[in-house]
Amino acid sequence: QVQLVESGGGLVQAGGSLRLSCAASGRTVSSYALGWFRLAPGEEREFVAAINWSGGIKSYADSVKGRFTISKDNTKNTVYLQMNGLKPEDTAVYYCAAGNHIAQASGNYDYWGQGTQVTVSS
Repeated sequence: QVQLVESGGGLVQAGGSLRLSCAASGRTVSSYALGWFRLAPGEEREFVAAINWSGGIKSYADSVKGRFTISKDNTKNTVYLQMNGLKPEDTAVYYCAAGNHIAQASGNYDYWGQGTQVTVSS
């Protein structure tokens, strides 16, 4: 199994930045694709970004493209989400997930973290 723990969320003003981290542990962690999703009140779970195990393939939602950057460090078994130019509409609980293939559909991911809250004030 894979265990995922998110960190780095917090309160920021619009235009600010945050860096989320997801520490992974378990068997064959580096063989998994990793994705970030978010859940806002009254909204459905939304895909944010994903990266394959080698880091050579990345995917972003249109709403965050150009502002967010996903990366990973296999030596630390950690995936990151650098969020710049934050907007109030980015407010949500952010979750990291692991799956066999990079994808935007949440059903492709088998393991999920507990989430970290990101709140952007205006």
